Parts: sequence; C-alpha cells; structure tokens
Amino acid sequence: MTKSNILSEKAKPRGKFPHVKIAGPFVFVSGTSSRRPDNTFDGVEVDEMGTTNLDIKKQTKAVIENIRDILKSVGADLENIVDITSFLVNMNDFGGYNEVYGDFFDYTGPTRTTVAVHQLPHPHLLIEIKAIAYLPNIKP
Repeated sequence: MTKSNILSEKAKPRGKFPHVKIAGPFVFVSGTSSRRPDNTFDGVEVDEMGTTNLDIKKQTKAVIENIRDILKSVGADLENIVDITSFLVNMNDFGGYNEVYGDFFDYTGPTRTTVAVHQLPHPHLLIEIKAIAYLPNIKP
C-alpha cells in the first residue's frame, strides 16, 4: 500500500509536500512544528509592546501532539514511531526539549537524533521534528 499527498486537516503545509507518506508498512512524517490550524504557534507569546517569549517546552509538546494527530489520520499513533529526528535552533533548549520528550517516550520508544540548525521556516520556531513509523498490520 502506497499513498502520498496525505494532508492533515489541522494545517496546510507551507510548501508543496504532504504531511505524511505511506510506503509499504512505513509511515514518513514530514518535519512538523507547533503550528496551529489558525497559523499561530503554541509556545509563542508576544506582548502589547512586541516582546516575544518563546517556550521550548510548550513548542515540543505541541510538535509531538501534532505528529500524533498526523499519525492518527493514517491509523497509527506515537507508539508506532521507530525513528525521530529533532531539529533545534539552539542547543541551550535541549534540556527543556528532552524533559518534555520524556513525557511521551522512554527507553522503549523510537531511536532519536537531535541536531542544531541555523534557523527554521519561521522566526518563532525553536523546534521541528520528523518521524518514521511502522504499521504492523500492513504487509510489505
């Protein structure tokens, strides 16, 4: 079973790519942020003076929940993830990201790689995560 161009109902991608692609028993989730359906971001507060406060913990939680929603749209969930790649704009945020990540996954969870990047597609983004999941009920 191969599907492409599967889009989440919650948000339209910012480019011409699917949120998720299924190839055989594997599910590939595109890089996902904390973007909400209204194009705002979880973990971002801007006060009346324009001062911006970015919260890595809130953004990480929202990213993982967005990935969960995308996976559910194809009949999978977080426990089906076998590999995660996380992109952090600042490795000083690693502690907060790692703490929230541990609320969702433990040593039996997916393999993980975390890398620092210069920037992400929006200046308010601190993190983006992509994932690979496995659908055990699909035969290769």
